[in-house]
Amino acid sequence: MTGKVSESAAAAVAGITSGSSLAVGGFGLCGIPDALIAALEEAGVDELEVFSNNCGVDDHGLGILLSAGRIRRVTASYVGENKEFARQYLAGELEVELTPQGTLAERLRAGGAGVPAFFTPAGVGTPISDGGMPWRYGHDGSVAIASPPKETRVFGTKRYVLEEAINADYALVHAAIGDTDGNLVFDKTAMNFNPLAAMAGKVTIAQVETLVEPGEIDPAHVHLPGVFVQRIVHTGPQNKRIEKRTVRAEGRPS
Repeated sequence: MTGKVSESAAAAVAGITSGSSLAVGGFGLCGIPDALIAALEEAGVDELEVFSNNCGVDDHGLGILLSAGRIRRVTASYVGENKEFARQYLAGELEVELTPQGTLAERLRAGGAGVPAFFTPAGVGTPISDGGMPWRYGHDGSVAIASPPKETRVFGTKRYVLEEAINADYALVHAAIGDTDGNLVFDKTAMNFNPLAAMAGKVTIAQVETLVEPGEIDPAHVHLPGVFVQRIVHTGPQNKRIEKRTVRAEGRPS
């Protein structure tokens, strides 16, 4: 490793140990740090706690860690594309905290900004605020761990629920362009969760498609300052996957 630059994805994730918590960027299969996830799977670490919008699909993204039984707990807002996720959750093998997507984004941002908690109207009057959501099932199908009720408070005439910030041991993110100082530029939808996940990690590791020298990125185009990034690795262009392929029947008008 020279400065912040790691020689490989394996070198970049070195030091991540079993039981670590990870904030992972990406939205669906867009902008996911796939090379870093694959390197982490090869490293053999387990008992991971993951904060991410979703958990990939069965054979790609975080799904490969999940299928290998490396993830202990997931905080996410959408998990509908992963059959193994559903199986593990219902079988009592995986602890799951579901949270509204906007709330998850703000919890990550708050963690990076040093804000310990915030009030939001999202989830008021539902099990999100009232408690009772199954976090983990028992092997007999009973609820082993349920979510606790959260503090609510009225501001003006509206009730809000208190949500705590997310701080993770590590963050794994993907960027289109990065410089050797760690300044990052994200592409389109990859902007959704990558910058927020990067802010929430105590040690943030970025894989980039294009690595340049400091000064080659226009400061006005930097989406995430290098102060949030501790390690960076050049992985080249991604082999982008399509999460859902939709086609029309042959001969029918589009």
